[in-house]
This record gives sequence, structure tokens and C-alpha cells, in this order.
Amino acid sequence: MAETRTLPVLPLRNLVLFPDVPFSIGAVRPMTVRAMEAALNKGDQRVFAVAQRQETKQVRPSGLYKMGTIARVQVLQPGLAGLQVLLHGEHRAIASRFELREGLMVATVSEAEEDGPEDLREPAFEALHREVRERATELGQKSGLPEQAVHQVLAGIEDPGQLADFVAAHLDIAVAERQGLLATLSVQERLHQVLVHLERQISIKDAREEINSKVQKELGHRQREMHLREQLKVIRGELGDTDSDLEELGSQLEALDLPAEARERTNRDLDRLRRLPPESSESQLLSNYLQTVVELPWSERSDERLDLESASEILEADHYGLAEVKDRVLEFLAVRRLRRTITDEKGALGPILLFVGPPGVGKTSLARSIARAMGREYVRISLGGIRDEADIRGHRRTYVGAMPGRILEGMRQAGTVNPVFLLDEVDKLGVSGQGDPAAALLEVLDPAQNDTFTDHYLGLPYDLSEVLFIATANFLAGVRSPLLDRMEVVSFSGYTENEKLAIAQQYLLPRQIEQNGLSAAGLTVSDGALREIMSGYTREAGVRQLERQLGKLARKLARKIVAGEDEPAVVESSDVAAILGRPEVHLERAERQEQIGVATGMYYTPAGGDIMFVEAATMPGTGKLIMTGQLGDVMQESARAVWTYARTHAAALQIDTGIFERDVHIHVPAGAVRKDGPSAGLAMATALISALSARPVRPDIGVTGEITLTGRVLPIGGVKEKLLGAVRSGITEFALPKENEGDLEDLPDEVRQSIQVHLVEELGEALALTLNDASFEEGRLLFGDDRPEDVLPLSRFL
Repeated sequence: MAETRTLPVLPLRNLVLFPDVPFSIGAVRPMTVRAMEAALNKGDQRVFAVAQRQETKQVRPSGLYKMGTIARVQVLQPGLAGLQVLLHGEHRAIASRFELREGLMVATVSEAEEDGPEDLREPAFEALHREVRERATELGQKSGLPEQAVHQVLAGIEDPGQLADFVAAHLDIAVAERQGLLATLSVQERLHQVLVHLERQISIKDAREEINSKVQKELGHRQREMHLREQLKVIRGELGDTDSDLEELGSQLEALDLPAEARERTNRDLDRLRRLPPESSESQLLSNYLQTVVELPWSERSDERLDLESASEILEADHYGLAEVKDRVLEFLAVRRLRRTITDEKGALGPILLFVGPPGVGKTSLARSIARAMGREYVRISLGGIRDEADIRGHRRTYVGAMPGRILEGMRQAGTVNPVFLLDEVDKLGVSGQGDPAAALLEVLDPAQNDTFTDHYLGLPYDLSEVLFIATANFLAGVRSPLLDRMEVVSFSGYTENEKLAIAQQYLLPRQIEQNGLSAAGLTVSDGALREIMSGYTREAGVRQLERQLGKLARKLARKIVAGEDEPAVVESSDVAAILGRPEVHLERAERQEQIGVATGMYYTPAGGDIMFVEAATMPGTGKLIMTGQLGDVMQESARAVWTYARTHAAALQIDTGIFERDVHIHVPAGAVRKDGPSAGLAMATALISALSARPVRPDIGVTGEITLTGRVLPIGGVKEKLLGAVRSGITEFALPKENEGDLEDLPDEVRQSIQVHLVEELGEALALTLNDASFEEGRLLFGDDRPEDVLPLSRFL
């Protein structure tokens, strides 16, 4: 006799739970929740899951079937609609009695034993078993399940009774029929009944497929299209979608002033979009494309202002100095005004400007001021690090996630066909396997071609001829030659110390005082303090780092004021170190004493100019030339050229030839910084010849220039920046190549009046200036009381 037990009753509506079949249900009714809680509190986590005869909220013993399933509660977690429960059926059971105990229904149940076959290999039973398995596989496939998944699931069920229960749990039959299968204890009979249900459901699916096939054949192409369109209209109505979006898009396209080719293409694409279902991927692509066409400006333009007086006032108000650059901008406006008066043309009619200069000198901000002065929209895109041509020209629409390039995105952002378009950092374009973006810019920046610029995504000619393109770069050498050929270079030089002082007083300091809330404190910073910040805390040609340090000063003062500390209303130079800490920049300063083998050279970096010391010394050895200080190939070649010149002209330079049997060491300090360039040749010659002749070098003169084996001094670049950096270091006398005389006109007047420049063509002329007690007469280098007739000439020709 089977063991009886008392279990909480879990009533099931429209559901029958079979053994060995897990099932998830939501426990919402109070009786169901109490049954779950009782099972968990009891410890064995078991309930008696039994189906209701009718689907009612009230549960009575008379409304429950006698045959049910003992199930274990495996998962119990709260959900939005009640408790979410995962049940796993274990055994069939028959309830002998139901009773209510304080709102909880319990049942006295005993397990029901299955009546299995005596021999599983009996032919009739085995045939029945295989037929059920095959028909279950067929029904699963017709229901859309993957064939491999169906085979895998059924292969894991070997017991015939379990197979019958598993298939019965997934059949689409009524609750009463499911309960009948649960109450059938004979495995063979249960398999037979399951097979009948399987055959019936397979027949129903076959009949439905046949009916659908006949209906599809009877419907003609036009009828089918009309039917689908009616269905689509109903679906859109249910979803709240209408044709208003397409109608609005069509109206926007119709209102655009498009060229004939663009009009034909957009009309064709719009007609195709109307025929496509909105959920298709092609529909989304076409919709995005046409929306891009709508958002681009085709005829909208800003009313351009060509008032030179107003433009000059705006440029002067926004930027200090930069006279040459401002003149070039005003020249452009003047030419444009004259041509507008004569021809009424709307194109750019002018060159594409390239602003070249070190960081922080106002290239980007000046472009914004130009846009404001001309009354145009301003757009800026950064080209630094771009390595893909598609960033400029866009992706073709066949690619997933295709979009227009940055040029068209900038035009969409501007909203007009004549903005001022800034291409920032054009010298930092890269090259990769995705193409050369610099080559893609050629069409953009060529006035003869950019009226038909074609973006890969748009696929239509787009007119860029009215755009004023301005490019910026830090290094002219970094700009590709074809690009450079299409632009007019406007050079930005570094600011002098006086210019930086004026910029700090007029622009930087007032802005930082306002941004940091110090306006009410009446704070002022003296000129001496500003100069101390410039010299001890910044190292740049521009003023970006200077503004950063002024912001730091303002923040520290603001903190002290809020903390109640007494702070001076005027910050003097002696207060700077206490506020900002010890100086962070240590610029080279001119030597005060003469030294043998130490010359003062000058160099240029993107941060501006500065001085450097070239050192040379002799030592016992075998006549080798040693070079240190991270010197590049060009500087090493300059040192070898000087070494050869000194040995060739030893007599004329009054050098004892025996010293060439010693080793010579040339060193340029700051050994962690790589250095290169030909302009250090003159400084190397001065240091080396000083060391070989044991004659000291004047410390108050800076030299720069390239030298040849014959002693010629060749011109170099960056003269303005080098001289400004040397002046900041305390040097006021210079030796420069004769051919660089024109570069002195670029210096500010106050600098040009405070320095003395010697222009030299021969190395002998430079040595006469740099070596102590030396002079140059009749092509001869003289020391002390030497007479020209007693000294050999320094001939260029060997």
C-alpha cells in the first residue's frame, strides 16, 4: 500500500502539471501564495499541484480533480505580478481528502504507481514507442522548431512514460484532455492517446498549410498587393503611424532649391521609399538619406557684411597685435567688396588661407573673429589624427552605419552655404590602409573643383565655392605639398614679452578674474608680477599657458579670500612664488663670464625660441671627434664640417696643429632632448675653434647660421622666434647670416631698437665678433696686435 502524506494544495487554472516536466507559474491568488509559503516553511518544499475543473477564482474541494502531481518548489522570487515559481513534477498522486485549515487547503495524497509493460522489447509496444517519438519530432519541426534542437531534446528522454508525459505537456489540447492523460496510469495506453493527439495536430497543421497555399495561388499579383497594402494600413493605424511623415518629408524636399540632378535623384528615392514597408532595412536607409538631403543647406546663405571699418574694429577688439594677419584679412574683404560691386558674384573669389604658427598665438580664435566680422556662420572641425579618407568624404550608403563626411556634417551644422569653415590642425593628418585624408581634401580646397564636391554618402555634387576655408597648422613642413599649393600661407609668430604683457592686461587677466569670482575683491596684478609669471612659470610662444597660470593664481586667491585670510589688493612680483609655488620653468640665461669652448646658439621650437650653449673641449687621445647631447644627423654633419674647416685652416686660425692629435668632445646640454637642424653650425664653429685655439668666447652675443666646408655662412629659418627667445634670455647682440637681413623687418619695433645685429657672410667675420680680442681685416682673422700682412688669409677655396 502506497504511503500517504498531507501536502499543501496548489490549485492550477488552465494548466496540468506532469511528472518530470518543469513549469513556471505566477502565484497571485492568496491560496496559492499560502501554499507556497507552507511548503517552504515545512522544509521539504513539496506541494500537491492539481488542476481545477473550471477556471474560477474561488477554489473548493469539489472543483478539483482527484489526480494531481506531487511537485517540488525550486525557485521562489518576487515579481511585479506576485511570486514567480518554478515547479518540477515528481510523482502522480491521488487525493483521498481535501480540507481547509485557516485559509490553507491541504490534501491527503498517496502516490499512484504506473502500469508499465512487462517487456519493453515487445514488438507492438516498441513500434508504438517509436511512432510517438517520430510524430513528436515531425510536429516540432512543423511548429517551426529547429530540427537539431528537437532531436536533441527527445534523444535525452529514454523512458516511454516520461516521453508520453513530456509530449503531453507540450500538446495544444484542452485541460480536460490533459487531465485524462495524467490520469492514465498505463504507459502503453498513455502512449496510444498521445499518438492520437499528435496525429490530429499534424493533420491540422497540414490542412492549414494547404489552405494558405491555395489562397496564395488564387490571389493575383495586384489583388495580393492591394490586400497587403490594406493590411499595412491597418497595422499602421493600430501602431499610430500614418503617412504624415512621408508627406512632410516630400514637402520639405519639394521646398528645397536643388540642382536638376539632385532633384531627379531625390524624387526617385522618395517614390521608392513610399513603396517600401517601413519596417524594412532599406526603408530606414532611404529615410535617413533623404533626411540628410533635407538638413543640408542648398540655397540658404548669411547676409555678408563687407564693412572694412567695422571688421577692423572687431579684429582689434578680439586680438592684440597680429597686424600682418589683420591686414591680410582686411585685404580679402576689400577685394571681395570690389568684386561684388562689379560682378555681383556670390562665390568665395579668394584664396584659401593657411594660418601657420606655434600653439596659443590665436589662429583658431582669429578665424572665429573673421566669421563675426563678415557676418557669417562659423564651423570648426579638427583634423588632428584623422587617418581615414571616409572622415572627409563619408561612407558609401551600402555600408552599415554609413554617414556623411565631416565636411558635409559641418555644412549641416552651419545651415548656410557661405560659412567660415575652419580646418584645424591640417598638418596632423595621418595615412592608413583606409586611404589618405589629405588627398580627399584636395577637392575641398581647390576653388576650381569644390563647386562640385561629391561626398560618398550623398552621391550628389555639392557646391562649396561660397565657403571661406581657413586651415591652421603648427608646422609648415607637416602640410602635404599638394595641399600647400592650394593655400596661401599666413604666418603667426610668437609674441614678445611686451605683447604678452599687453594681452594679459587687456584680455587674459580680466577674464580669469571674472570667471573665478574676484571682480568684487578689486584684485589687480602688477606688471612685475605678470612678467614674473611669464618668465618663471611659462615657456611658450603664445599665451595659452600664461592664461592657465593666471587662472591658477586667481583660484588660489579666491580660496584664501573665502577662508578669511587677508590678501593684498595688488599682487606684486614678490608675491608670485608664495601663491604659485616655486618657478616651474628654468629658461637659459646668458653667461656673464667669458669661457673657452662655450658658445651661445639659438634654436626654434613650436613653443617659441630660446638659447642653448654649445660646449667643446680637448683631451688626450688619438684625434677623434666625440659628439653627445642627442644630436641629430644634420647637427652631427655640421660638427664634422667645422672639424674639417678647423684642420684645413689651422694656420689662418692660429691653431697649433699638434692639438689635432688630441680628442675633441662637442656637447650640447639638455641631453634628454633630441636636437637637429643646420642652424647650429655657426655656434659649433665658434665653440670648437675657441677650444682648439684656447681663446675665450664672448658670452653676450648669440649666433645662428649654417656653415659650409669653405666657411660660407648660409641663411636659416625662424629668425624672429630665435631672436625673441634670446632677448628674453638677456642677449641683445647677435651674429646672423647676411641673407637673413630681410627677416629683421618681422621684429617688433621695440625689439629692433633694443638689439644690435651683425650680418656676416664668412665664418671669419663671425669669429671676429664672437672670440675675445679678435678682428677681421682683408680676409684675415686677427688677434690682439696682429697685422694683416703677418697672418694667412681665410680663403674659401682650398
